[in-house]
Amino acid sequence: MPSIADRSVELESNAVGSAGVSTPPKRRLRSNSSPMKLSPMKCKRVGISSVVKLRSVKVESERSVEEVVGSGSDLTPQKRKLRSDSSSPMKPRPVSSPMKCKSARRNLNACTSTPANGIEKYFSQKKPQAFCKPPVVAKPNWNPRGKPCLNKLGLNFGTKCVCFVSKLANCVELVDKEQMRIVKEALHLSTVPSTVACRDVEQKRVLEFCKSCIEQEKPGSLYVCGCPGTGKSLSMEKVKQLLVNWAGEGRFQEPDVLELNCTSLTKTSDIFAKILGKYQPQKKANGTTSLQLLQKLYSQKPQSDGTKMMLIIADELDYLITKDRAVLHDLFMLTTYPFSRCILLGVANAIDLADRFVPKLQSLNCKPMVITFRAYSKDQILKILQERLMALPCTVFQPHALELCARKVAAASGDMRKALCISRSAIEMLEAELRESTDKLNSSTAENPFSEQQTAPALALVKKQEIDIVRIDHMAIALSKTFKSPVVDTIQCLPQHQQIIMCSAAKHFRGVKKDTTIGELNKSYVDICKATLIPPVGSFEFSSMCKVLNDQGLLKLSGQSRDIKSKRVTLNVDEGDITFALQGIRFFRTCLE
Repeated sequence: MPSIADRSVELESNAVGSAGVSTPPKRRLRSNSSPMKLSPMKCKRVGISSVVKLRSVKVESERSVEEVVGSGSDLTPQKRKLRSDSSSPMKPRPVSSPMKCKSARRNLNACTSTPANGIEKYFSQKKPQAFCKPPVVAKPNWNPRGKPCLNKLGLNFGTKCVCFVSKLANCVELVDKEQMRIVKEALHLSTVPSTVACRDVEQKRVLEFCKSCIEQEKPGSLYVCGCPGTGKSLSMEKVKQLLVNWAGEGRFQEPDVLELNCTSLTKTSDIFAKILGKYQPQKKANGTTSLQLLQKLYSQKPQSDGTKMMLIIADELDYLITKDRAVLHDLFMLTTYPFSRCILLGVANAIDLADRFVPKLQSLNCKPMVITFRAYSKDQILKILQERLMALPCTVFQPHALELCARKVAAASGDMRKALCISRSAIEMLEAELRESTDKLNSSTAENPFSEQQTAPALALVKKQEIDIVRIDHMAIALSKTFKSPVVDTIQCLPQHQQIIMCSAAKHFRGVKKDTTIGELNKSYVDICKATLIPPVGSFEFSSMCKVLNDQGLLKLSGQSRDIKSKRVTLNVDEGDITFALQGIRFFRTCLE
């Protein structure tokens, strides 16, 4: 195949030969022929640079043909001024250096006459970046030991001296106390959260009741009841703030608020003196009681129309109950007077209190609206604990430990205050464990401070961070101290094989079955022993242990059969007590799964 340079020389020679003849002979030009096609394999050999040169040569040949053909009606082509006819001597071409191999992208960018083929545009444009979701940043584990700065101590890990260990222990102890204080404050009862979780419905009902009383300028009474630790007092505080803000934004007069705890009263009748002092702070009752003055005040039309409404929140209302319940009845009757301006919110723990005094109040035409706060469920307790711990920068509790606390408290009473106390107690368990390990470190270092074996625990103390969080065994100890029951103590004091029998009974009765025979229970017991590689006892000894458990009230044997294996056996305690008593030991926790 002829080279590209030879083809260009051939075109120029043809043009020179046809310059002196008037009528050029008919010849076949390359511009009239079909374009030269190159096979893919040849294109690879020639390269992109050769293809670019071929295109430039083709453009020059087409221009020369147009000059030969000329323009107008004159078919005789004009004489071209050839390079050989020029007077100026032709300058010798400089010897070109051998062409370096360049990439396709560099060749295309270097050539100015290359037509736009989309390749340069493709490389010049920036590809749109794909949308990436922000990564979910997980909280790091809590490090109550602290992270002492070794640069401040002026020591490296390889240093062996008493100063290192003593400074390290002091630094860890200071950071430990500070972090413990922050976590305990987050779980303390005095720490008021910004929002009251899981009580939105109850708060809305109380708030709507108070709003309607202020809009209509009419008195009213409401009784809030529920078990201890269900968020009643906290919800009333939140309702008071929302009501004052609503009155200010809605151009209503902000009500006067009187909050009192009935347990702080010396006498039950002192509550009327507290209410009267809000209206007339300096007036003293001369010969008349505070109740009579209030009744007189609410029976007469006020002198000015701008009298504010009064919101009375009486917490621990059940302390006002007397033999004749006169104080409680007189308090609710204050809302029935024609010119009364008070909104009474009574809060008490006794759920049946409304059933005891509401019929009498109904006969006196002062029946209050009743709202009941139900006990917290397991999910609600878990949510409240998680929201309290959300403000902390680290993970303090294992998820299973929090779930265990929520389940146990919800099954017992649903008291959120008890759940918070148990969580703080579990942190104290961890604190005692860390303090014990630090004391061991200090004592071992004091005996032989220059030993590598004694310095290694100090380094491990600095690096150990992941397991220093409240685990499920810490929570189990805290729960056992709070919910101490004789059944749990009895199960924990049993011998190992009797505890395995209780585990096998709990698993066997987990389904629909409520009773079984001793023979079937023995099979479950043997299966657990084989799975844990513990040699089981014989059938006679197994029957004797079942009788012992029956005498302790943990199992119940029934049936008149002489064969001990045919007797019926029933679990006489709750399965949750067995799980709670044995879940602190990994072996039994695996058996119960």
